[in-house]
Amino acid sequence: MQLDPITLEILNNQVVSVVEEMCMTLQRVGRSLYVKETADFACALAGVDGKFFAYPGSIGVSGFVGLDCMPAIREAGTLAEGDVLITNDPYHSQGLATHLPDLHVIAPVFHDGRIIAYLWAFVHCSDIGGRVPSSVSTTNTEIYQEGLQIPPLRLVKKGRIDNEIERLIRVNSRTPDNNMGDIQAMLAAIGLGQRRVATLVQRHGIATFLAAQKDLCAYTARRARAAIEKIPDGSWAFSDYLDSDMVSGLPVRFAVKVVVDRGRITLDFTGTDPQVHAAMNIPSAGKVHPWLTLRIMALVVTLDPGIPLNAGLQFPIEMIAPRGSVVHPVRPAAVGVRHAACVRVNDVLNGALGIALPEVMTAANSGVIIPVVAAEPAGDGERNVQVVEPMTGGTGARHGMDGTDGRDPSISNLANNPVEMVESELGVRILHYGLRAGSGGAGQWRGGMGLELVFRIGVDDTLILARGLERMRFRPWGVQKGSPGVLTTLSITYADGKVEKLDGLDIIALGQGDTVSLCTAGGGGFGDPLEREPALVLSDVRRGLVSVEQARQEYGVVITDRQVDAQATAVCRGRPLAREHDLGRLQWETVFSPAVMEVFGRFLDTLPASRRHGEKVRLIAQVMALLPANFPVVRVEPDVLAQAHDAFATAVAALPAGAGHAC
Repeated sequence: MQLDPITLEILNNQVVSVVEEMCMTLQRVGRSLYVKETADFACALAGVDGKFFAYPGSIGVSGFVGLDCMPAIREAGTLAEGDVLITNDPYHSQGLATHLPDLHVIAPVFHDGRIIAYLWAFVHCSDIGGRVPSSVSTTNTEIYQEGLQIPPLRLVKKGRIDNEIERLIRVNSRTPDNNMGDIQAMLAAIGLGQRRVATLVQRHGIATFLAAQKDLCAYTARRARAAIEKIPDGSWAFSDYLDSDMVSGLPVRFAVKVVVDRGRITLDFTGTDPQVHAAMNIPSAGKVHPWLTLRIMALVVTLDPGIPLNAGLQFPIEMIAPRGSVVHPVRPAAVGVRHAACVRVNDVLNGALGIALPEVMTAANSGVIIPVVAAEPAGDGERNVQVVEPMTGGTGARHGMDGTDGRDPSISNLANNPVEMVESELGVRILHYGLRAGSGGAGQWRGGMGLELVFRIGVDDTLILARGLERMRFRPWGVQKGSPGVLTTLSITYADGKVEKLDGLDIIALGQGDTVSLCTAGGGGFGDPLEREPALVLSDVRRGLVSVEQARQEYGVVITDRQVDAQATAVCRGRPLAREHDLGRLQWETVFSPAVMEVFGRFLDTLPASRRHGEKVRLIAQVMALLPANFPVVRVEPDVLAQAHDAFATAVAALPAGAGHAC
């Protein structure tokens, strides 16, 4: 049965209304700041195949539209009416959950004794146990350290919560009341969804409802292929880096080759680093997974803004994600900070697609999502664990448009927390929260500004976590002569006046009166800064986004008494200006060139997954010993870089199994 276009459009609007009403119910009933303010949750309708055919367009996390519920459903076994599954296990759910704080619930919808759909909801909970408050730490080395693992099992049986499972969840969390409050909110959303779906079936008939599940996804897939056909056929490669795996201190490489062929697109992550001994792995199960395809889906929606959001967005995408790599880890690899790796996947896809569509894609976004979490003592050894702010940065500029200031939704559309709500839930005092002036990359169209957050600790022995603290070594790159965005910085001003600048953070204990200052990266610039209209530079100066000195040095625009000095500007722009570059990335790839890294990667793939990261660290550390301690941030002489490159190429050529022949 294939539905006519009018009926299909009506049903699409109605099923989307159902899931958006579910989301609003969840947010209104939710207990934690993650749900009430940050909006780190979502709801959806899945078909009998477990894939989403209705997904919200304007509330909750937008990026999970391509998740698959069926592996979790199969593992749980036969479901009865009134059952609700719960899971947070990335490996047993095969990528439905992607780290342990994300609690997913799934409920079957029955009609005349058979399952006709599934309702799904998830929330990021405040804490699910594990080694640190909030459960997420970059330096966890295996999933056992990250908290309670819940394989797909029945939280609700025939309409009643299983008290033993509830007790198990409660005693394994530092925030049991918040967690159960948010779980109850998900169940309320599920209950509303059950009633709304029953009304739709009564109105349209079961045959039409079942047909809509397939037809909506097929319709989206056709439109997605048509959008991808606007990309010229060909292949493009790109690589980018996380600053450090927080264990070895070495960067983590992400590489992709994007192949477009008549409306289909293949993403090949061969050459991406082996899974790391830290919590930055993405548990994709090697499938086409939203954490690896978000930039493609965003491009499709950009090229076709009216396309329905459902699983069909991913149908034209094929995936090569090598097993044992950061993008397809093997259990028990830790995954808690997988969002940092997902942001970098987004960046490499953006870079590759930017070669194919230079006037569509942006320069690099800020490349950071940093949930800043405070865990305050709450008596009897307990802690109040809350997110202070989910910090992002600016977006990259694109042809014809500046980047967005302070709002980089590259993999998530999480909302910021109002200062008043944060201060009502925690003892911290927010001293400043706003745009970070001067952080966007210069260009004909400038990059978006990063954010600045300054807060003072109000309770002794408060633990602060800033997971995903990135872009402190590799700047967000500009394109077409655009400058890169400014690096992320973090500093602590202690109550005694001592200031400490940090180049990374897992967890730190602070006392009353200590102050935390976090400044996130800005987006990259697009085009030659000398071609930016002086009036736009003046506007940025007047708005406090660019200083008078930056205007002169980076744009060649001379501003006197808050006006453009046209004559002095003409003289200044007639002289060559110093160009900014992503020094870290340029120097790193001079030493560890993509060509030799490709050969090295082929050798690593011959090893067992458990040995690959260690072998990579061993060899690269040998070469790093030839370079300054703060490489690649500090400028290094070209001959030193060349010697280090030769040493790396020689070492790779000496590896067994003929690995070096392509050097």
